[in-house]
Amino acid sequence: MKPFLRAQLERYTQRLGELDYLLSREDILSNMEQFLALSREHAEVSVIGQRWARLQQREQDLIHAQALLGEGDDEDMRQLAQDEVAQAQAECVQLEAELQRLLLPRDPDEDRNAFLEIRAGTGGDESALFAGDLLRMYTRYAESQGWRVELMSESPSELGGYKEVVLRIEGPQAYGRLRFESGGHRVQRVPATESQGRIHTSACTVAVMPEPDETSAVHINPADLRIDTFRASGAGGQHVNKTDSAVRVTHLPTGIVAECQDDRSQHRNKARALQVLAARIQERERAQRSAAEAATRKGLIGSGDRSDRIRTYNFPQGRLTDHRINLTLYKLGQVMEGQLGDVLEALHQARQTEKLEALEVGGLA
Repeated sequence: MKPFLRAQLERYTQRLGELDYLLSREDILSNMEQFLALSREHAEVSVIGQRWARLQQREQDLIHAQALLGEGDDEDMRQLAQDEVAQAQAECVQLEAELQRLLLPRDPDEDRNAFLEIRAGTGGDESALFAGDLLRMYTRYAESQGWRVELMSESPSELGGYKEVVLRIEGPQAYGRLRFESGGHRVQRVPATESQGRIHTSACTVAVMPEPDETSAVHINPADLRIDTFRASGAGGQHVNKTDSAVRVTHLPTGIVAECQDDRSQHRNKARALQVLAARIQERERAQRSAAEAATRKGLIGSGDRSDRIRTYNFPQGRLTDHRINLTLYKLGQVMEGQLGDVLEALHQARQTEKLEALEVGGLA
């Protein structure tokens, strides 16, 4: 483990001692808000402190076992020492990796539910069909994770697929797992409407946004909103064709629009549309901050801007390529069926590596 990480871990040990002292003071015990805040910090710091203590203990065990290997000719003792060396080395590697992960700063939105929107881009009808394929891919992945998927709004295309579709995905770490899907998704394949077998290229954009926390969501002035009602489109039986239950909300200062038509209740559709609108406004502010940061540092994962081309789906070759981390997998069929685990894990590992490098620069500064 690098020296700067060890120095960081020593500071956690010192902080744990400070927290033990503070939590024993009567003035802290009598202030419930401060006591709870310090207790939460103590629980987080304890996890790191315990693993750091365990790593130091196993490193000492390793040194002792290696010393025994060089002493005497007792074969049984040498075998025991060799076993201890192997076990200590394996546990040290595991603990180092775990501690590095624990030291990395966490995104406060990581555990939140997510809004996922897919928009057809260049490529006309083929792009809309690909948007439908992406919708199916993400829905199947969400189901495999035990997440709940709710259709917020849809704009079907004439030949199938979608011009635009918005989902709400509810489940543990939904945003944290899907956040790097934001960007441009390009597909290369022979469209069903292509009579001469030529490969066409089309694209969709995907945006993943955390569902805002009601206590910290952006404040929206009702005077800045225009609210329109209309009849829902798509499947839904006779009801959607006879009532103006769908709701479209426009934030006039930014021009951001959100709509919901999934529920029969206009009131509930309005509430859901406002949720999506708040998420989009918050994401716009986040993107502006990211753009400012990207001006000084080019991120490995990218800005998440929708104009970024992040991935290519090449159907003739059965190949998926993520351009941000130079990942190529020849299992496109499985991925389109929702088996996104390998792709998402590679992206998270790359992000952790980038964060670790940033932590090292900060630690050496």
